[in-house]
Amino acid sequence: MASVLRGTIDFLKDFGLFDVILPFLFIFAIIFAILEKTMILGKEDGLPKKNINSIVALVIALIFVSANKLVNTLTNALPNIALIIVIFVSFLLMLGIFWKTEEFDFKTNEKHWYKLFSAVAFIALILIFLGAYETTPGSSLLSQWASSVGAGKMNDIIAGVVVLGVIVGLLIYVTKKPSKGSGD
Repeated sequence: MASVLRGTIDFLKDFGLFDVILPFLFIFAIIFAILEKTMILGKEDGLPKKNINSIVALVIALIFVSANKLVNTLTNALPNIALIIVIFVSFLLMLGIFWKTEEFDFKTNEKHWYKLFSAVAFIALILIFLGAYETTPGSSLLSQWASSVGAGKMNDIIAGVVVLGVIVGLLIYVTKKPSKGSGD
């Protein structure tokens, strides 16, 4: 037996809430916030120009919503991103249990772990979006890439990236300035 709430959700889905309205509001809010924060389009009396920022955000959000493939990618990726956020928040809650009873500042207190978690979150975000972007129905960029790697077609590219990474890492290591704390 279908509940009244399930019927309401189905109505909202048919109405386009999840395919048009929510993606539009999401993209509009992100673009508007970026424009307000960066003040790229100028400022008036020391404040960002809200009218220009809102028009640009509106246009970008409308163009985004008109591209059905992008909306599908976003609606497929956001639940996984929310799951990653819940996992990270749960981890931080677990750390908070064992910390002192003061403000918990993971970025300042644990710089190395913060960098590691930031890198893991960034890689997870890229993988989520690659998995959500479908090139053909039922086939995402991530699945195509994984099948190429599994078939051995990407060995030369992977080897080249590894060699390039080692070279860049060595260059950074050799050219970095010594820290003031070292006795060199």
